[in-house]
Amino acid sequence: MAIFASSSKILCAIDTTDMAVALGLAEALRDQVGGVKLGKEFFTAQGPAGVARIARTGHRIFLDLKFHDIPNTVAGAVRAAAGLGCFMLTIHASGGAAMIAAAVEARGGTATPKIIAVTVLTSLGASDLEKVGQMGPIQDQVLRLGHLAQANGADGIVASPHEVAALRGSLGAEMDLVVPGVRPDWAGADDQKRIMTPSDAVRAGADFLVIGRPITQSADPAAAAQRIAAEIAAA
Repeated sequence: MAIFASSSKILCAIDTTDMAVALGLAEALRDQVGGVKLGKEFFTAQGPAGVARIARTGHRIFLDLKFHDIPNTVAGAVRAAAGLGCFMLTIHASGGAAMIAAAVEARGGTATPKIIAVTVLTSLGASDLEKVGQMGPIQDQVLRLGHLAQANGADGIVASPHEVAALRGSLGAEMDLVVPGVRPDWAGADDQKRIMTPSDAVRAGADFLVIGRPITQSADPAAAAQRIAAEIAAA
């Protein structure tokens, strides 16, 4: 596997409110990653115009706003997001079958943006789920939501690397598995609880790895991205 092919699996999370910082990272990572993830922190500060500005650097945009509302509202949000030219966006699978289906329908007859359904956040452990009334092993909940997303037309799901192998075996090869909670051995865990190295996550079946701080907080973000791509290639 070429380093370039490995780098295409990396989606760098640019989590900042500062446009200058975001642009600097986007420029530094040009041709080093497969796209950039823009989430609530960036979007709340910079809005759609900010997303368009980052898109003009040439990166594919993964818009990670995790829509979760009544079906009609989510459908409207998806239509608006599609107008920004993002190649992928997130909804919460726990919004239910009708909401997932409405998001997919709102995209229209095109293949983009991909509708990616979030299962269980990687910051949550078993005790956290119990406190909100979700009993049983985390993997059971992830698989349940993964099948719900697939049955209602979603293109992929977000799950921790620890559920990837089970998801790939259960959902088949067509669903995109987008995996946060990925940390190289040389990086800290930060606030993630269910983490895995990039190479192990790819071996397990991940299609895209969402990686933020190990790259963005590095003194040389491009070199950090290259190092991660090399680890994936070696796997």
